[in-house]
Amino acid sequence: MQDMPSYKIGKTVFGSTASITAAYERFEKQPIDETRLSETSDYPYPLKRRALAGEASVAGVGTFKGSEKRTITFAPSAKPGWWIRRMDLPEQLDTQIDISNLWTSAQNLVMRSGSPHNYLRMVEHIVALKCGMGVDDVLLKVNSGDPPLFDQSSLPLVKAVEHAKIVEKDEDATFVTVKEPVAFGGRRGDFLLFLPAENGDKRLRIDCAICWNTIIGQQRVLFDVTPDTFRYAALARTNATRQQYLFAKTVGKLFAATRNWGYNDRNILIHGKRFYTEPRFQLGDKFLEPVWHRATLDLMAALSLTGADRFAGTVVSYRAGHTLDCDAVRALYRNDLLCSL
Repeated sequence: MQDMPSYKIGKTVFGSTASITAAYERFEKQPIDETRLSETSDYPYPLKRRALAGEASVAGVGTFKGSEKRTITFAPSAKPGWWIRRMDLPEQLDTQIDISNLWTSAQNLVMRSGSPHNYLRMVEHIVALKCGMGVDDVLLKVNSGDPPLFDQSSLPLVKAVEHAKIVEKDEDATFVTVKEPVAFGGRRGDFLLFLPAENGDKRLRIDCAICWNTIIGQQRVLFDVTPDTFRYAALARTNATRQQYLFAKTVGKLFAATRNWGYNDRNILIHGKRFYTEPRFQLGDKFLEPVWHRATLDLMAALSLTGADRFAGTVVSYRAGHTLDCDAVRALYRNDLLCSL
C-alpha cells in the first residue's frame, strides 16, 4: 500500500492560516481513490517549445447559445503563448491567454482585452490543453465569445490539436515555479498549496480532492501531468446538480446568464443526493468523473495562465474552485512569488 503523501503548508498568502491548517487535516484523512504517478523521474514532454504545424477546426453547439453551432480553430501562432483571435471583430487585437487578461472567474473563466466585446467565455476547457498537452504557442480562431460544447467534454479539442500536428521549435521551453511553499485559503474550508519544483525537476504533480454533499461525495486523485493522463481525463464533463440543471431549463430562461445554455444530459454530468446521469470513470463503487474534471480541465486551466511559460512543481487542491484557482495564480505574480526554473 502506497504511503499517503505529506505536504508543507508554507506561508499563507491570503486566507486564514488556522482555517487552512484545519482543512488540511481533513484533506489528509481523505483516502486517494486513484493514483497515476510516473514510473520514472523523466520530464514527460519535450524541452523545446512546441507549436502547431497547421490548422484544425472543431464544431459543436454553443455553450451559451445551444441553438447555434460554434466553431473553434487551432492554428499556428507567430507569437509565444496562447492567443485568442475574434474573427468577427477584425478591428480588435488578439488576446493573450494570461492571468492579466482574465476578466472574471465567477462561474467560468472569461478572457478579454481591448473592447468589452473582445472576449471568450468558458476558456478553461480549452486552455487546459496548454498545460496538459505541452503545447506552448497556439492561436485560437473563433467567431464569437461563445465556445462550442461537446458530449465528450474536451476530448474533441485534444483530437483537433493532434490533427493540427504538434511540432518542436528551435527555442527552449521556459518554466516557472514558486520560490517557496505557499498556501491560499478560501471561505468554505477550501485551500490550495503550491510547492516548488525541486532540484530542477520540471514535472507538474497534482493532488486534488473534492467533497460534495451529493452522491459525488469525497473523491481524490494524485497524478503526474503527462500527455496520456491528460488525454485520459479530457473525457470528464463538467457537472451540475439536478436543481441547477432544472433551474437553467425553466426559470433560468428568464436570465441572460443561463437563458441559452447548450447543456443537456449528455454533455454535462447531472447528479443529486443519490443518482448520476450515466457517469464516467468508474473505479470500484465510485465514479471519478467530477474529480478528474476538477483536477485537469479546471485547475490545470488556471495553471496555464502563466503566459508563455510552463508551470512546474506540486499543486494541492482541496474543495477549491475557479475563483480560488485564479486568485492564487494572480497573487503569485502580485507578490513576486514565482521564479524561472
